[in-house]
Amino acid sequence: MNPSATYPELIATYRRAAADAAHKQGLIQAVAKKGPAAIKAAIETAAKAEKRKATFAKKLADLGISVPK
Repeated sequence: MNPSATYPELIATYRRAAADAAHKQGLIQAVAKKGPAAIKAAIETAAKAEKRKATFAKKLADLGISVPK
């Protein structure tokens, strides 16, 4: 596999993960009126999305590509 071909794919995947994480953070506010169980589920989902984003950021950093935090 050509490493230079994977950079754009990895960057695109990171951007999708970052957008997903931002969206999930917004959902926490949206479910605030639904009670503690909904808030807890939204927080857990947002944490998983942040972890995915951090994983892709680390992969890009290992390749020498810096991404905004």
